[in-house]
Amino acid sequence: MDTLANFINGEFTAPVNGKYIENVEPATGRVYGEIPSSSQQDVELAVKAARKALPTWQAMPIEQRAELLFALGAAIEANLESFAKAESKDNGKPISAARTVDIPRAASNFKFFAHAASQFASQAHAVASQAINYTLRQPIGIVGCISPWNLPLYLFTWKIAPALAAGNCVIAKPSEVTPKTAALLGELCQQVGLPKGVLNILHGTGDKVGAAICDHPEIRAISFTGGTSTGAAIARQVAPQFKKLSLELGGKNPALIFADCDIEAAVNQLIRASFANQGQICLCASRIYIERSIYPAFRDAFVEQAQALTPSDPSLDSTQMGAIVSRPHMEKILSYIELAKHEGASILTGGSSLKLNGRCQDGYFISPTVIEGLDNEARCNQEEIFGPVVTLQAFGSDEEALSLANDSQYGLASTIWTQNINRAHRLAEEINTGIVWINTWLERDLRTPFGGMKNSGVGREGGEEAMRFFTEAKNVCIKYK
Repeated sequence: MDTLANFINGEFTAPVNGKYIENVEPATGRVYGEIPSSSQQDVELAVKAARKALPTWQAMPIEQRAELLFALGAAIEANLESFAKAESKDNGKPISAARTVDIPRAASNFKFFAHAASQFASQAHAVASQAINYTLRQPIGIVGCISPWNLPLYLFTWKIAPALAAGNCVIAKPSEVTPKTAALLGELCQQVGLPKGVLNILHGTGDKVGAAICDHPEIRAISFTGGTSTGAAIARQVAPQFKKLSLELGGKNPALIFADCDIEAAVNQLIRASFANQGQICLCASRIYIERSIYPAFRDAFVEQAQALTPSDPSLDSTQMGAIVSRPHMEKILSYIELAKHEGASILTGGSSLKLNGRCQDGYFISPTVIEGLDNEARCNQEEIFGPVVTLQAFGSDEEALSLANDSQYGLASTIWTQNINRAHRLAEEINTGIVWINTWLERDLRTPFGGMKNSGVGREGGEEAMRFFTEAKNVCIKYK
């Protein structure tokens, strides 16, 4: 059994209550470890450590803080293979994805914000009355970062890195479903000499330790990525406390395919956009709208490629599609497929769980599933499934495509596939999503704002937006005559 510990004040410690949660490998369905079931008592210890570390960390020269963050990024790169194996085992994702996407991106997060710390500038405004106003951007103090299970280290570090770069101390909670790489990050903090108490990592469930982090009066900001219903509960919890709050929540992302697009390129990219990480990325395309004149050609090519994408053992280098993260989540996805059938859908491919041979015979696998025949009001077109399931619908005009895309409670990301530059710019402005990709998907520049509209969240992450969130603005006005 692989027993993990909390990382508090630079040391690995058992939970105060002595309770643990089983950790299951999705590819096999077997328990392979346990993690702390932390509580309010562990949060108190972490806050005490952060409180003690805060003055020194805030007073540390920016260059020195940046060197430590850069060293963390370099240490992740130096341990890429062990991190990739841990991420693949914990999450069920193909090891090739962990090796080439998740772990390198986690390293980049630390390196990027190490540089950003020294480039984060404030503003000054001279006024005619011979006074000058300038803005101080000061760290908040102690902040809470709560991350999800789909991109464990990738999103964990996406929050932690800017919080630390801005001069805050952090109480961080990874998902209890995928805790391993967060624990490994604690080891690297010791290795590079991050001061004790600056980063504290607590394991456990959202209703216990997550809620305790959100409730603690000394934790003055919460950054959360996860489901919309959980985000709403956090918002209700922290609103009376007037804490800063950033919520990156669910998505039901549309893809608009126009007749003038490069169909082959669009199909190739949308297979990736639909089924990468088993469809368990908040940015995945799940509603695909296709101009009626090319609908049959696109549908047939898309289904053919989806049928060729077969889930297999995530630990194999050749695997392109791995396991669903947990049994409950697999059952949720399958329930939506059954719902689609009841709603009158046609299942063009997939539509069921998949049983593998050998060590993965009890794992959680679902074949890529493509559905057509539903109208836009169907639940499978309105509710986030978060799995390898996409729906196809035809449209006849730009206006209809836009109307279908915007007919959603969510507004995280969208993709538009066209060679018409005027259409591309016009629809990018009119579509109600925080991110719009044109003729591509998941091209990320860490300087750009990241986040959604409507039920997809509140606030933005990335680049200067993240540095602004993790600081408080203070105006200073000086009259000099």
